[in-house]
Amino acid sequence: MAESDFQRKPLIYAVEALSIYFQNRPDVYVSGNMFIYYEEGNPQAQVAPDVFVAFGVEKRDRPSYFVWKEGKAPDFILEITSKSTASVDQGTKRGLYAYLGVQEYFQYNPTGDYLRPALKGLRLVGENYLPIPETIQSDGTLILKSQVLSLDLRLSNEGFRFHNQETGDKLLTHQESEQALQDAVARIAELEAALNKLKGKD
Repeated sequence: MAESDFQRKPLIYAVEALSIYFQNRPDVYVSGNMFIYYEEGNPQAQVAPDVFVAFGVEKRDRPSYFVWKEGKAPDFILEITSKSTASVDQGTKRGLYAYLGVQEYFQYNPTGDYLRPALKGLRLVGENYLPIPETIQSDGTLILKSQVLSLDLRLSNEGFRFHNQETGDKLLTHQESEQALQDAVARIAELEAALNKLKGKD
């Protein structure tokens, strides 16, 4: 299915940010918009989550993800949902992911056209999903904690982002990291120039 900028941008951010975060873990596989086949011999038994993370699975490139070959389904799934996909995301996929044993299922509705709040999380308890409690900060930032990833999923004025639970740092893409580095270098240069100017006056 073709995707809008509203769906594509958070999808790309999530896959890249999580890939960087787990880059030193050879047993963590991060991918997105890939077919997951969950019933051997039945090519129709497939689903394509927007973003997923599987622990205890080799980090390597794959054409598709076959549950019976990997030995397990993903542990974490994030769907970038919209009003047009609501019935599938809230019904079919929710039931399927619970059946497959996906421990956490998050949904983010970037346009806010139906999901209230626009970010929600579910955690598997037994065979059923239960809502993950949310926290709202004084500035309106919504926070959901992922036990699976040991990360916070936050929704604020700047949009959806992952944050390190220990440091509070925001997970960045390669482009965002490069921009942050350039900004820091530029700031250091400004401070050095100001310091040299002060020294020249002495």
